[in-house]
Amino acid sequence: MASLFFYGSLRHAPLLETVLGRSFDADTLRATTLSDHSVYAVADQPFPMLVPEAGGRAEGLLASGLTASDVARLNFYEGGFAYDLVDVVLENGEAAEVYLCAPDQWRTEGLWDFEAWVDRWAAMSCHAAREVMRYLTSHTPEQVAAMFPQIRARAWSRVLGARTHAGQGVFDGKVEINRQECAYVGFFAMQEVSLRHSRFGGGMSPMLERSYLVGGDAALVLPYDPKRDRVLLVEQMRVGPLGRGDPEIWHLEPIAGRIDPGESPEQTARREAREEANLEIEALETVARGYCSPGDSTGYFHIFVGLADLPDDAAVVSGLESEAEDIRSRLISYTDFIDMAEQQAIANTPLALLAYWLVHHRCRLRS
Repeated sequence: MASLFFYGSLRHAPLLETVLGRSFDADTLRATTLSDHSVYAVADQPFPMLVPEAGGRAEGLLASGLTASDVARLNFYEGGFAYDLVDVVLENGEAAEVYLCAPDQWRTEGLWDFEAWVDRWAAMSCHAAREVMRYLTSHTPEQVAAMFPQIRARAWSRVLGARTHAGQGVFDGKVEINRQECAYVGFFAMQEVSLRHSRFGGGMSPMLERSYLVGGDAALVLPYDPKRDRVLLVEQMRVGPLGRGDPEIWHLEPIAGRIDPGESPEQTARREAREEANLEIEALETVARGYCSPGDSTGYFHIFVGLADLPDDAAVVSGLESEAEDIRSRLISYTDFIDMAEQQAIANTPLALLAYWLVHHRCRLRS
């Protein structure tokens, strides 16, 4: 049996139980302290690191009675981030092990606040851990670490989803899930599920086999200059038209991007405008929020019009090299933009929605 000292996110009992796949008895978790160490936040990451520091005091939990299987699960969860178990002696004299990384592994950013972490990151971390631990027998820790940006994005989407309530006044039935498994995982994931659900006329449906694509939430923004009365669209190669056999593989669309963990949709819209078009958005108008294809995808769109200054030199070729983006901006007058929508020359449904929203709100925005 092993005893481990947890100073960081695994102090959160629901996360620890998710990783271990079992619940804990209260007497196997005790608050304690490790002397001459401090817990620092890691820059740009939702977890901390333990730093040896004379006079420091790292508060945490001591988990005793851990089995070899428990430690193997913990090693899998921590292994992709270069955290290794080392022996320590706690302030009360008890021997334990703790996950420690190399001092230069991460860049620190002030002392870590556990309660603040719980408020901001605990729910996302639990969702992410559930997905990570599903890969225990199929992936290496290094493979999971490579997928972690996508795993976190999917987890953050679930956090945002829990806050969603459109108020549609729809049927409040129940769904019974018999089986759920991941059929594929990569940049996106594909889930297969066996379920039955309440029927409008009473009773339950037969068992149904369904599949759905698991993506993250995305923010879409159409820059509009009310003084010059024109919009900015972006053009880039898209694999959807390619896969469908469409001869027009380059696609006109609003600026768009996945909502990163911790971001609000509005923050994402502004960030993507800078990254894709070198634009600063002055104000955001909410156009719509909803699922892009609720019958087969978790994808959820937050759609905005962004008021911006769009002079003639705003049309550029831009994009992040780190994401292999090659994006061309195009300035289009309001009249030409609406003509495109009326002639069905817009092949992007959210962009068509934005066109007709702009018809309705243009006078207000220009005033």
